[in-house]
Amino acid sequence: MILVTGGTGFVGGYVVHALRSAEKDVRVLVRDPRKAERLEVWGASLARGDVTDAAGLRAAVEGCDTVIHLVAVRQGREERFQRVMVDATRDLLAAATAAGVRRFVHMSALGTTEQTKDLVPYYRAKWETEELVKSSTIPFVIFRPSFVFGADGGILPTFMKLARFAPVTPIIGTGRQRIQPIWVDDVAAYFVQAVDLAAATGKTFDLGGPDVVSWNEFWERLKAVRRSRRPSVHVPVRLMRLNALVTERLPGDIPLTNDLLTMLEHGDNVVSDTSAVGTFGLPLVPLDEQLRRAA
Repeated sequence: MILVTGGTGFVGGYVVHALRSAEKDVRVLVRDPRKAERLEVWGASLARGDVTDAAGLRAAVEGCDTVIHLVAVRQGREERFQRVMVDATRDLLAAATAAGVRRFVHMSALGTTEQTKDLVPYYRAKWETEELVKSSTIPFVIFRPSFVFGADGGILPTFMKLARFAPVTPIIGTGRQRIQPIWVDDVAAYFVQAVDLAAATGKTFDLGGPDVVSWNEFWERLKAVRRSRRPSVHVPVRLMRLNALVTERLPGDIPLTNDLLTMLEHGDNVVSDTSAVGTFGLPLVPLDEQLRRAA
């Protein structure tokens, strides 16, 4: 039995579906079962609980031999990152150890390093959770995905709406920083293989798609797919920060925050270690095909 945390999220739904397609027994930790109806349709069982409840984690992991941990937050106060990511991962690892779990597959984020851990709270929490996973006695696999693209979640639908409705395409800063987007089904495939692949044990893998592009190149490709001729405009980061001061105070999961701008300014978000390609041997969806699927 595989316990999945974060299974009702964007990436989590694809991971659960891929696991069930591979005929794996799956249990998903959920706060609200009403948001998990499709998971039950796919044949997953549900464990009512929250990652911040240590007792609920102990109950959820009982009888499981593998844990896939996907829960994270991207914005909020420092204490929210500590509670939902760091403390919850520590409690989950303790529960998994007590239950005799033999595999822990953890989702981190590309760009997480000892050098970036003090850049923003998100990187700090990701770095600390990685260190917790590595220091546990459970055999582990850690993935650090780049931007995860999909037609129904993540940041790509927002980009598509901008390309469709905005009179101009706003590009933050110079647009020369590079990214390496990966399709969400490919991310899910990595997680499924990591459950059983001995060669992946004890390793941390950067995950990116087959194409590395600058933000300028990305927007040109996206507009080409949409057959849009709207001009692009480079918006200074300082102006975007003023906008973010307002938007990040709005309710919900806001795509533009000052922390995100800090991460974008820091540099390229591309794979520096290509060992995932050789270890897993998965065919990856090219960027232009990703954009066509989301159009």
